[in-house]
Amino acid sequence: MTYRSDTADLRSELRALHKLNPETAKGFGALSTGAMADGTLDKKTREFLALAIAVTQRCTPCINLHVEALMKVGATREELGSVLAMCVQMGGGPALMYAAHALGAWDEFAAPAV
Repeated sequence: MTYRSDTADLRSELRALHKLNPETAKGFGALSTGAMADGTLDKKTREFLALAIAVTQRCTPCINLHVEALMKVGATREELGSVLAMCVQMGGGPALMYAAHALGAWDEFAAPAV
């Protein structure tokens, strides 16, 4: 198991689901585009919010996708650490476990692909 392979597998599963339910996929895509559009909050802030919700809701696939997105928008490991600390403060022990997962995903995605 690696974060990279889990994320690749998830994308494959999502493509199959989207093909089976194209209207649902289209609707969710529009919702995501609207929610992530720059406005009062920039994309990085929105991605940190999404990651915090993913950690506290215990959604491992969401964590992987939002960690990856944060890297693309220029977030730093230190910023990630601050957000994860807040997740733990708000979510307790279970959030601590998923925060550790988010940090592990970050470190793997940051390392050169093998």
